[in-house]
Amino acid sequence: MRKLSMLLVPGLVSMALAAGPVLTSAYAAGSDEPSPPKSDSSTKKGKKKSSSVSDPKFLAAYRTAYTTIYDKHDYTDAIGQLKQLKRDDVADVANLIGYSYRKLGDYQSSKVYYEIALKDDPNHVRTWQYYGLWQLEQGNREQAQYHLNKIASLAGTDSAEYRSLAAALDKPTGATLVY
Repeated sequence: MRKLSMLLVPGLVSMALAAGPVLTSAYAAGSDEPSPPKSDSSTKKGKKKSSSVSDPKFLAAYRTAYTTIYDKHDYTDAIGQLKQLKRDDVADVANLIGYSYRKLGDYQSSKVYYEIALKDDPNHVRTWQYYGLWQLEQGNREQAQYHLNKIASLAGTDSAEYRSLAAALDKPTGATLVY
């Protein structure tokens, strides 16, 4: 038995280490901590933005808004909290504002913020997912499929974002989406 465990343990450890990067990349798209803006939007007309995404006060306020959305489901308050950050040009912030507007049924405002997010970061996987769900809710199945293909190219078909949108696309048109 001891010889068997001596052979198995190193193999299991090396398998776990090899799988580590795959798991990290699959879930890196959305979190309670925003990534730095991809575009150079830290200045507008020569003026610095009032908060940096690495500023501890900014991060605390962002996390509060994130919790307001995902734990409390209070989308109206979350929109206000996110707009107070004065960084809705950052993909993570714009995406959460878009998500909140979509959950409130304000599809036009939601679309505006999803497009702001993708302007900052065209590879923002969570925005592609949420915007794909937006497309489905609007009856645009072909556009939702385009978003799904984009997610596959960015994060792979094993990513949570891909699986979520794929499951929604598998439902018949007019079905209530639960996500």
